[in-house]
Amino acid sequence: MTKKLLSVFLIAISTLVSAQITGNITDSNNEPLPFVNILIENTYKGTTSNDDGYYELNISTPKTYTIVYSYLGYKTVKKNITIDKFPYQLDVTLAEESVSLNEVVIDSEIDPAIAIMRQAIAQRKANLEKINSYKADFYSRGLIKIKDAPEKLLGQEVGDLGGALDSTRSGIIYLSETISKIQFLSPDKLKEKITASKVSGNDNGFSFNAAQDVDFNFYNNTIEFGNEIITPIANNAFGYYRFKLDGVFYDDRGNLINKIKVTPKRKNDPVFSGYIYIVEDQWDIYALELDITGTQARIPIVDIISLQQNFSYSETNDIWAKISQSMDFRFGMFGIKGDGRYTAVYSNYEFNTGLTRKDFSREIVAFEKEANKKDSIFWQTIRPVPLTLEERTDYIKKDSLQTLRESKPYLDSLDRANNKFKLGNLLGYTYQNSHKDYRLGFDIPLIGGVQFNTVQGYAANANVFYVKNYDDYKRFFRASSNIQYGFSDERLRATGSLSYKFNSINNAYLSLTGGVSAEQFNSSKPISPLINSVSTLFFEDNYMKLYDRSFIALNYSEELFNGISLFAGLSYERRKALFNTTDQTFRNEENDVYTSNNPLDETAFGVAPFKTHNIIKGSVTARINFGQEYLSYPDAKYNVSSDDYPTLYLGYEKGFGATDSNYNFDQIKARIQQAFNIKDKGKFMYNLKAGKFFNADDIAFMDYQHFNGNQTHVSTEGNYTNVFNNLDYYSASTNDAYFEGHVEHDFNGFLLGKVPLLNKLNFNLVVGAHLLATPDSKPYQEYSVGLDNIGWGKWRLLRIDYLRSYQSGFQSDAIVFGLKFF
Repeated sequence: MTKKLLSVFLIAISTLVSAQITGNITDSNNEPLPFVNILIENTYKGTTSNDDGYYELNISTPKTYTIVYSYLGYKTVKKNITIDKFPYQLDVTLAEESVSLNEVVIDSEIDPAIAIMRQAIAQRKANLEKINSYKADFYSRGLIKIKDAPEKLLGQEVGDLGGALDSTRSGIIYLSETISKIQFLSPDKLKEKITASKVSGNDNGFSFNAAQDVDFNFYNNTIEFGNEIITPIANNAFGYYRFKLDGVFYDDRGNLINKIKVTPKRKNDPVFSGYIYIVEDQWDIYALELDITGTQARIPIVDIISLQQNFSYSETNDIWAKISQSMDFRFGMFGIKGDGRYTAVYSNYEFNTGLTRKDFSREIVAFEKEANKKDSIFWQTIRPVPLTLEERTDYIKKDSLQTLRESKPYLDSLDRANNKFKLGNLLGYTYQNSHKDYRLGFDIPLIGGVQFNTVQGYAANANVFYVKNYDDYKRFFRASSNIQYGFSDERLRATGSLSYKFNSINNAYLSLTGGVSAEQFNSSKPISPLINSVSTLFFEDNYMKLYDRSFIALNYSEELFNGISLFAGLSYERRKALFNTTDQTFRNEENDVYTSNNPLDETAFGVAPFKTHNIIKGSVTARINFGQEYLSYPDAKYNVSSDDYPTLYLGYEKGFGATDSNYNFDQIKARIQQAFNIKDKGKFMYNLKAGKFFNADDIAFMDYQHFNGNQTHVSTEGNYTNVFNNLDYYSASTNDAYFEGHVEHDFNGFLLGKVPLLNKLNFNLVVGAHLLATPDSKPYQEYSVGLDNIGWGKWRLLRIDYLRSYQSGFQSDAIVFGLKFF
């Protein structure tokens, strides 16, 4: 209680000490006006009112100022004041703007908005290029709230989310602020230095609010908003929008402002709806108020996002610059509903300062030392948008709770309650010591906990684990074991793993694994245990082929340089053939029998596909993420991959020391992959692989290069750039040279969204092509066309594809059902 009272006292004192000009902004009915822009005239120094209509303008020199108050839908007010001492109280009332069409000549057939938008589109590129570079101060605040949260989610207790939820199970679950310096160079270089960061309830936390995440420039043809969204002044905007002049008004400088209503031509297109304000004759954006649904943005959890931007004019630079932005959103899924707002304020612009590409590096965000250690007096002095009462209360409550929840007595009492074993823990139990930050327990997976195959029969799985975290998860140690028992072959198998993560800078990671397991011949495991169980028991298609592997392996990985990571492994293995031990099935068709467990010959019952042997295997793989940018935190580095560049893998694998020397081999391999948006035309993906074996004429079959086939006609992959959906699992495997290529394009509503009636279904058209070439056979080709995003409401979990395969002519066709909830 003493700490809480002290916090309230400090906030009150700091308000009196630091707030230079303060006040409340209301409308003519005395209702508070949020998000009002307050600027010192002819500067970009200013602030924004909070949700309660309260503002603080921090200036330090007593003199005469002209303060400008502007808010969409209201007349701009200028106040000339002379200040001789601080703090200075200045309340303002704004009157509604008279928006009318009286001065506009209306053509009965053509709305004036058409001509205005054509001018804005024609001038779009020129207005975009007015700002070649800039420097600015940036402030952001993120707020997320939950309402009426359920007690349980998917059978698990939700709890109070760290004290965020009140008795009505509502409250703020995330509140954070950042202060930073940003630099921009056209067309897309943005660098940010965060000087202060604050997270409610975590005095050691770093905010993830960043200028990169809210850099929405509507002078571009599209902006990335979950999906590539067409802007109202894009070159092709008339193909997506209807425009109507809603009215005009004059700003404080005498500029005529056109208020234009924008409406999507098609409901599910990736576009906005709302209002855009265009300056007459200059054709710049004055402001915008636009909404987009989660369906349009392809963000299923979101109901709607509302974006507002306000601009201010600089006579010196002849530039309308963005000074504030708010993004409100509502979301809901799995019974959890909530809303939030991200606020951004730009100030103290310096335009076209001569920045060059040499002033930018791959580091796009960096934190100043001690950025998260600023006290409340600092924040009260520098924060451009005052906290609301709700936000101040959240900071005080969670800061107090943090002290309590980090205390040993509290953590011990919490653990005593959570560590009690209950009947519901039969499928999984965790014992934890929160003070020492470790946990141990076991779990039996709901999916795959029990599976069936013709080698083991029914096989039950259980996992045992121990995890110890250090330095807020930047380092950790994990020990785990998987235990599996096959009821038909009456064999207990177990594998174990010891792993340690050294840091979060280069993510150095070391693991030691070993044990005995029944492994698929293709180490990529193209058929899941669940799909194989259903396929085997219900359809007598036992596609999964297994061998017995006893092994010990050491693996190490780290990022050597930005964008270049190394993965190395060394293992000693004993391989032994396995055979079918059961013919159990839910079908009793006389002519249906299981195939053998020999992947080389489905009729070779009891014949081993290889000799029992021991071998040492080593591998080295380099991953190169071209163009990789990153965020630098004091004790962590977060990589940001770029859609503009591919990722390249280069690898070498060697088998040596085999008890049968014929099984020794060498292989070199390479892979390149990329996925990128083609403006509003959807997403294009490709994945190309190639490799070559040496001294490998008689190697063991599991060391061949296998290709991910699919004979079940069911897929749990999100996309099909790593699978041949109409190819046998092992018919194309090779120990020679190979090339594998996959391309896929998801039109993401671009085509079907324009077809009447079909556009209401919100399906996505997807096309793909796949090629496999080896020296021993004719090239295999596969072509597919499908529908994705099938379902209802937010539950879009199904994809259906029709495909045809060719090899020296037409081979076969198939229908594949893609399930996206595994």
